[in-house]
Amino acid sequence: MPTDPVTDKTKIPLKRVLGLPTGILLVAGIMIGSGVFKKIAPMSTLLMNESFIIAAWIIAGVITMLGAFMLSGLATTTTESGGVYEYLRLSVGNFFSFLYGWTIFTIIGSGSIAALAFIFSQSLNTLIHIYEPLEKFQNISIGNFIFPFASSGVKIIAVIAICLLTWLNYRGTKNGGILNNIVTTAKILGITLLIILGLVYSNPSATRAANSGTLLHFSGTALFSALFGAMLSAFWAYDGWANISFVTGEIKNPKRNVPIAIVAGLSISMVLYVSLNYAFMQVLPLDKLAAIGENDIAAAAVAQSLMGKAGTIVISILIAVSTFGALNACIIVYPRIYFRMAQENFFFKNVANVHPIFQTPYMALTWSMVWSSILVVSGTFDLLTNLVIFAGFFFYILLALGLIRMKRKKLITTKVIGYPVTSVIIILFSLVLIINTVIVQTKQSIIGLILLLSGVPVYYYFKNKNQNIEVRRKNTFRIEE
Repeated sequence: MPTDPVTDKTKIPLKRVLGLPTGILLVAGIMIGSGVFKKIAPMSTLLMNESFIIAAWIIAGVITMLGAFMLSGLATTTTESGGVYEYLRLSVGNFFSFLYGWTIFTIIGSGSIAALAFIFSQSLNTLIHIYEPLEKFQNISIGNFIFPFASSGVKIIAVIAICLLTWLNYRGTKNGGILNNIVTTAKILGITLLIILGLVYSNPSATRAANSGTLLHFSGTALFSALFGAMLSAFWAYDGWANISFVTGEIKNPKRNVPIAIVAGLSISMVLYVSLNYAFMQVLPLDKLAAIGENDIAAAAVAQSLMGKAGTIVISILIAVSTFGALNACIIVYPRIYFRMAQENFFFKNVANVHPIFQTPYMALTWSMVWSSILVVSGTFDLLTNLVIFAGFFFYILLALGLIRMKRKKLITTKVIGYPVTSVIIILFSLVLIINTVIVQTKQSIIGLILLLSGVPVYYYFKNKNQNIEVRRKNTFRIEE
C-alpha cells in the first residue's frame, strides 16, 4: 500500500526559522568552546616563542578561512540539510559521504557533545562541589579501560545537560537558536573583557624579559614539526566552523546566508583567539604557561595572576558559559547529518522522521542524545575525538577535489573566492598535516584510521539493503502490471 503523506513523518518539511544573525552566532558559538582557554599551554611547550605561537594561530586561521571560501562555493549547490555530508554526496558520491556521516555520528560529533557536556559539568564542579553518589564503585572497569562509575556526579550532570538541551531543541529549532544567541553573545563579551584586563593590567616588559631567557633555537626541520604540532592545537580550537552547513534546511535563504555566516563567524573567532592568546603571553611568561598541566586550564592561571582567587571563579563561569553554549550549538547541528543520511536511506529509516507539531528532526536528536550520553558514561570521548582529528583534513581534501570536479562540470557556476588556488592550498596543506601527524602520532593515527574505516561494512549493509528494496519494488510493480 502507498504511504499516506499526511501520516508519513519523513515527508514533513523542516521549518526555516534561523536568520543570518543567528547563523553567524551559531558558527562562533560552536567554535568558541574550551580550546581557546587551554591550548596556549601545549603550544608554549612546543614553540617557546611568542611570535611563532601567534603565527601558528594566524596561519591556522587563514587556512581555515580558505576552507570557508571553498565551502561557500559548495553551499550554493543545495538547500538541503546535511552540509558537508550533502556536499560530499553530490560531488564525490555516497561512499565517502557515508564515511563522513558515520565518523561524525560514532566519534566526532557525539564525542564533541560528550566532551563539551563533561567540561561544562567540570566547570560547575569548581564552583559548586558536585556530590559523587557512586564513588565507592569508581574503580570498577570494563577491560581496565572504561570506568563508568568514575566521576559519577560530574557525568550525571553532563548527561542531564545533554538531555535538557536536546529536549529544548526537540520542541523547536528556534528555541535552540535564541538560547545560542544569548549565550554566545555573553561569552564573546566575557572573552573581550578578559583580553582587555590582560592587556591593561599586565607587565609586558617583565614577561618579554622572561621569554627571552626561555627562547628555543630550532633547526629547520624541528621548527617545521613544532609549528605544525602547535597548529594542530589551534585547529582544535577553530574546529566547528563548517557545522552551520548541517542546518541548511532550517536557515532562511541558505545559498546566501550560509556562506556569509561561516566567514563572519570564523572572522569573529579568529580575532578573539589571536587577541586572547597575545594577552595570555603578556600576563605570564612562556615557561610558566608551558608548565601548566594537561588537565589544568591556562586561562585560569592567567586570571588568577590578574585577579587572585576571584580570577579562578571568573574563568570557571566563563568556561561554563562557553561550553554550555557550544554544547547547545552542537546539539542543534550534528543530528541534521544523521537526518539527511536517513533521508538518503543510508541510516535507520526512523531517523528521517520530523515532528508533526514542532517540525524538528526529533528522532535524529534522540539518537544523538542517547549515543552522546553513553560516551559520557564511558569516559572515552576525549580519546576518540583526539584519535581522529587528522581525519577531518582527509575530508577537506575530498571537499576541495569535489569543488574542482563540480566547477569543471559547470555544476557550480558562481564565483568562488580564490578558486582554484584555495583548493590546491587546502589539498597540499592537508596532505602535509596528515603525513606529519602520522609520523609524530603513529599509533593514534592508525587507531583513528581503523575507527574511520569501521564505517565501510556498515555502508555496504545499507547499500545492499537499498538494492534489495529496489528489487522488491520493481518485482511488485511487474506483478501489478
